[in-house]
Amino acid sequence: QVQLVESGGGLVQAGGSLRLSCAASGRTFSSYDMAWFRQAPGKGRQIVAAISFSGGNTNYWDSVKGRFTISRDNAKNMVYLQMNSLKPEDTAVYYCAASSSGDYYDYWGQGTQVTVSS
Repeated sequence: QVQLVESGGGLVQAGGSLRLSCAASGRTFSSYDMAWFRQAPGKGRQIVAAISFSGGNTNYWDSVKGRFTISRDNAKNMVYLQMNSLKPEDTAVYYCAASSSGDYYDYWGQGTQVTVSS
């Protein structure tokens, strides 16, 4: 089992940058695929970026490609989301998630708010 705690959200102007962090507990963190999701007001939760357990494979939702970078440090039990060139439409609650099976994400953090002003 793993517990996840996000941090790093806040208010930023359009064009600015933020770095989200996700701290994971548990000795088996390096066996989990990880991802960042987001949920904007009135919308469903959608995946933003994902990274394999080793960090060797990453995937991004089309609207964030070239602007966001997901990374992980298995020695520190951390996952990061570097967000550059932020747009008002990136405003959402961002969640860190872990997948033990590779099929679905079964562990979730509490979320961190990101607000991008125009």
